[in-house]
Parts: sequence; structure tokens; C-alpha cells
Amino acid sequence: MNPSNSLEQKLLDVKEKISVSKTNSIVRNRIKSIDLKKPRTGLLKNKTFLIKDNIAIKDEYLTCASNILQNYKSPFNATVIERINDEGGVIVGQTNCDEFAMGSSSEFSIYGSVKNPFNLNLVAGGSSGGSAAAIAEGISDIALGSDTGGSVRQPAAFCGIYGLKPSYGRVSRYGLVAHASSFDTIGIMSKSIKDVYSTFCAISGKDIKDSTSVVTDKPRISNLEDSRLPKSIGIINDNILNQINVEIAEKYRLLVDYLKLKKVQIIEIDLPYFEYCIAAYYVLTMAEASSNLSRFDGVRYGNRANNENLSDLYIKTRSDGFSDEVKRRIMTGTYVLSSGYYDAYYSKALKVRRLIKNSYSDLFNKCENLLIPSTPELPFKLKNNLEDPLKMYLSDIFTVPINLAGIAALNIPAGFSSSNLPIGLQLVSNSFKEETLFSLAHILSEEEIFDTNWWNFYTQIFW
Repeated sequence: MNPSNSLEQKLLDVKEKISVSKTNSIVRNRIKSIDLKKPRTGLLKNKTFLIKDNIAIKDEYLTCASNILQNYKSPFNATVIERINDEGGVIVGQTNCDEFAMGSSSEFSIYGSVKNPFNLNLVAGGSSGGSAAAIAEGISDIALGSDTGGSVRQPAAFCGIYGLKPSYGRVSRYGLVAHASSFDTIGIMSKSIKDVYSTFCAISGKDIKDSTSVVTDKPRISNLEDSRLPKSIGIINDNILNQINVEIAEKYRLLVDYLKLKKVQIIEIDLPYFEYCIAAYYVLTMAEASSNLSRFDGVRYGNRANNENLSDLYIKTRSDGFSDEVKRRIMTGTYVLSSGYYDAYYSKALKVRRLIKNSYSDLFNKCENLLIPSTPELPFKLKNNLEDPLKMYLSDIFTVPINLAGIAALNIPAGFSSSNLPIGLQLVSNSFKEETLFSLAHILSEEEIFDTNWWNFYTQIFW
């Protein structure tokens, strides 16, 4: 075996890169616990993985970047961890994130803010910003994150990597700490579309421990080599495109022009109920978060405040344990679920969600895939949006509709801005049609549609 390709050498490289990382992306290093003598086979043999700190790894801390779980260790593995282990993957560490995956900038964390590796004054995106930044730095081959409303795709776009949000139910959620259970998905990040695909093949499929997971055909690893362009693709109109960052719009139009040259049928679409998506999403996810986070009371999990009175114990524990952003979402969620406002807000948002899902199903009767920007803007400055929650929420305008509909989407790196910041675009498919996303992404990577020369230069000088 070539020493440079050995697992031992890979782990030494990982350790070195973690030691000099400037992004604050890694919260725990697991290299010392890895058994180098253990035989490894499978789709993910010797591939290194980083895991977001809201996915359970047995006997490791599972804090969700929150004070309330600061000393909690998981007694079991998430299903995705078991499947990575079974396929020969090697988990080397855990990554920073927004507390309980509630955020779009990875600034709401007890471990401090995650910085963008391309500019340390900018955010890496969220809530899976630690996973995205670490992959962009080259620390690991692959990382897992969670995506409730764009938390894999948006940081992937900000950090210039691939980020997959699978269809709801395609990947088991067992062992993922719940934020909004009907939205949460475990996603995959990597610089390599082949590594994203291999991981998807390894971790997807029915899980009896997760009642929301579904039985689907297992993707074949050879499918990527049989890639084809879609017969038709839906694109957004200029009214929307003219409202986003100019350089993102330019990359979008460049890809549309390429698809036209390849004789792909281009169909202009209106994004279903676009103006209602953010409102419906946050009403529903905050309501579910309010319910899911009620279990963190200082009695069963995590840190406990010292109070003799039980009511005061709950209040003190949760007041000290949760950040302002988490408390904001719990309080809003409790409000929309209250008897006086349930019909006005929660029930109405559910109806909007159904309309959105049905409308996307209709769209996929007209076109095989959709092309949508991943973000309306380039990575923004640290602390820039902290005092304006609405502005922070609007950064997810192009990602939350996908979660509302429960369909699949993949962020693809689309080159760089004039200020050398990554740009991402979003390929979207109907539920359980992820293979079409991989096909298109693979072709685009092989044909090098977008200029990545600066990226190559960056990887050479960063380390």
C-alpha cells in the first residue's frame, strides 16, 4: 500500500489541518479513538467524515451547540452513523453549528461563530456552517449536516462545495436531534459529487427505527457513470432574478445558456406561492420546535439549574440553557399553537404548505428538474444580521420552499464572484428522484462549466 494513501496518513493530514484551522468549524476531534487495525470495506472505505453536533454518535458529546446539553453524551448511534461504519467510513470529528440547528449563519453557538474560509470576516452560512467550512478547508472528505429549511444547501453555497438535501423520508432521521420533525433531513456535503453520491447510496433507505423513512429502490453506484442531461428544466423568471445579487444572477444565466446549447428544453416557471413560503415555513417550524424542545427541562437531559421549586427549576434551566434565538422560536411557536391563534396561524400555514407541495408536483409534470439560486446574496459579514431576525430569515428564501414540499435539492458550486467569494446554484428534483440531480451535477463537473481556477489556487495556498 502506498503510505500516502493509507488511513494512518489521512488521519495525520486531518489532525494537522484541524490544528491550523481558523474557521472555528470543529468542536471535537475523534482521531485518537479510531482503530487503525479494524478492517474496512464498502462504498465508503477509508473516507473521512465530519458529523454535525446534532447527530448522535455513541459515547460522544451531543450538545447541539447549546448550554442546556453541554455535558450530555449520546448512549446510541444515529442510523446514518451505523451505515457509515458499515460501509467503511471513518468519523474523525464533530462540527460547530447554530444552536439546535436554528439559524442561517452559524453564529448562535456556545462554541462561537463559524467563519467563512474564503474570508474570515464573513459567515459560513448555517445552520451546518461548521460542516461546510471544514469541507471547504479540506479537513475531511465528507461531512453530514441537517437541513430543515436550507441548512445544508445555504452554507454549501457560501463555502463553494456540494450540498445535498435528500427527499423527506429517503434518509433515516433516527438519532438526529429534532428541530422541526416534519421538515428535518440529514444532508451530505463534499467537494466531490462522487463522494456525495457514494454517501447517499450508503445511508439512504428504509429504517424501522424511523417511521417517516420510506422504502425506495437503492441507488446503484454505477448510475453516476451513466449520467444524462434532463430532457427539460424549469427556470425562474427575470422578475425574481433581477432582485438577487447581480453576480449570482450572471452565473444562473450562464448555466441556462449552457443547457440551451445542449438542447435541454427550457421552461419558464413561477415558484409556487413564493411570497408565502417564508411565513408558512417559520410558523410551522417554530410550532414544531416549541413542542420538540419541551423535553429539555433539566430533569431528563443536560444541565439543571439549582431550584427547590419545580416550576422555578424549569424556568431557570430553560432561561439559562437556551440562547435568545432559540427562546424566540419557542415563544413564537407556543403563541401560534395557542387556542386563540391556532386557526389564524398554524392551521392556515398547514394549508399553504399543502398548496405548495401540490404545486411543485404539478411543476414536475411539466419539467424533469428545476434550477433555482441557492441564496439571494453572497456571504454576509459576521454579526451583520444578528439584530435583524427577519433579514436573517429571508436569506433562506430559495431553500425553504423545497423543505415545505418535501422534495430533493442539491447545491452545486458555480464559480466565484469578483471578490473571490463562492457562488452556489440549486438543482431541484421531485421526491425520490435524486439520481437526476447527481446526473446533471456530474456532467457539469466533468465539463467544467464554471471557472474553478481560483478554487484550485486557494487549495494550494491555504495549507
